[in-house]
Amino acid sequence: MTAAPAPALRIEGLHKSFGDLPVLRGIDLLVAEHEVVCLIGASGSGKSTLLRCVNLLEEIDAGRIFVAGEEITAPKVDVDRIRRRIGIVFQAFNLFPHMSVLENVSLAPRKVLRRSRADAEREALELLERFGLADKQGEFPDRLSGGQQQRVAIVRALAMQPDLLLLDEITSALDPELVAEVLDVIRGLAAGGMTMVIATHEMSFARDIAGRVCFLDGGRILEEGPPDRMFSAPLEERTQQFLERIIAAGRL
Repeated sequence: MTAAPAPALRIEGLHKSFGDLPVLRGIDLLVAEHEVVCLIGASGSGKSTLLRCVNLLEEIDAGRIFVAGEEITAPKVDVDRIRRRIGIVFQAFNLFPHMSVLENVSLAPRKVLRRSRADAEREALELLERFGLADKQGEFPDRLSGGQQQRVAIVRALAMQPDLLLLDEITSALDPELVAEVLDVIRGLAAGGMTMVIATHEMSFARDIAGRVCFLDGGRILEEGPPDRMFSAPLEERTQQFLERIIAAGRL
């Protein structure tokens, strides 16, 4: 009998504190290949810290994280090698202001993956074309709208051909009219089978795109399930209170 493939991401008993402040208090999570999981919860519930731990931007205090069956939190792991497999996009675009769009997207494949300039730029142009940004290849970030900058940041992450894409509140810094263009990009990635873990305050988007929704509260995954059930009939009282406030604010 053929063994079942390892999950794209497995987190076991993850704890993380900043000084005396516990932020993650025993996170357990499985994400299958090609699955889209949305993390929801109030600010401070641990969503961003969880993503930063998965990308090894934060050192964990306890627990283990596996990507495609490999423990990435094992001692002496090659952090740079792991990060090549995991893309992350933040709410701040973090583009290099002195580089053109094309240079921003092609830099990491050249420096990290050792692509030739010609190959890296050709692949970057293909991605920019795919996401409607080819005409911006020569522009500098400050000449772009916020939505365009965020789309470039997503393309830059995709240029590394990651196995797993982490998205941390990527629409939070955008004007409302620019949110839709970024969410459309994510919908396209989901339709193409990209494995994603998304921290978001966009509840209608989470309901639309996620295969599973996880509600974080106080550094724990308090409840998880398919979006239809999570948004219409949450089981936990705390989840119900959170969603009632979201609905009252007109965000669902």
